[in-house]
Amino acid sequence: MKYGATDAVDAASRGRGDGVTAIVLGVIAVVLATAVATYGYTQWWKPRELDRQRAAATQAARQTAVNLASLDYREVQKGIDRVLAGMTGDVKNQWATQAKVISDTATRTKSVSQVQQVRAGVISMDGDSAEVMVAVNATTTSPTVKQGAPRYYRFEMTLTRVGDRWLVSKMGMVP
Repeated sequence: MKYGATDAVDAASRGRGDGVTAIVLGVIAVVLATAVATYGYTQWWKPRELDRQRAAATQAARQTAVNLASLDYREVQKGIDRVLAGMTGDVKNQWATQAKVISDTATRTKSVSQVQQVRAGVISMDGDSAEVMVAVNATTTSPTVKQGAPRYYRFEMTLTRVGDRWLVSKMGMVP
C-alpha cells in the first residue's frame, strides 16, 4: 500500500482536528467552571457572608451598648476603655472628651450600673456600613439608691466596618 499526497493531507487535518477539539473542550470546561463558581458565589457564599456580617455588626452594637450601660465606679476607667474600643471617628473623639465627666460623676455618686436585658436588630446594611437599633434595660445602684433604679436606653448606632471589625461611628439616643 502506497501513501500519496492525499493521505498525508488527511493525516495532517486529522491531527489539526484533534487539536481544535481539545481547545474547544478546554474552553467549554473553563466556561462551565466559571458558571459553577459564579452560581456558588451568588447562591451560597454571598448570602452566608451577608448573614455573618449582619450578625457581626449586631454583636458589635450590642456589646458597645452593654459597655455604655454597665459602668462601675470601682473600675470606671476600664469601662470607659471598653466603650472607646468599640467606637471610631467623631463619636469616639466625643466620648473620649466626655470620659472625665463620666468618670468623676460615677466616682462621686459611687454608682454601679448592671445590664439586665439587651435587644438589637439591624435596620439597614450596605456594604461596609450598618444601622442598628439597640435597647438596653439596666439597673443602677448607689449608696443613696440601694434597691436600684431601672434605666432604659435606646440607641440608634451607625457602624462602619474597619478591617474585619465593626465599630460604632455614629450614635444617638432614641426616646
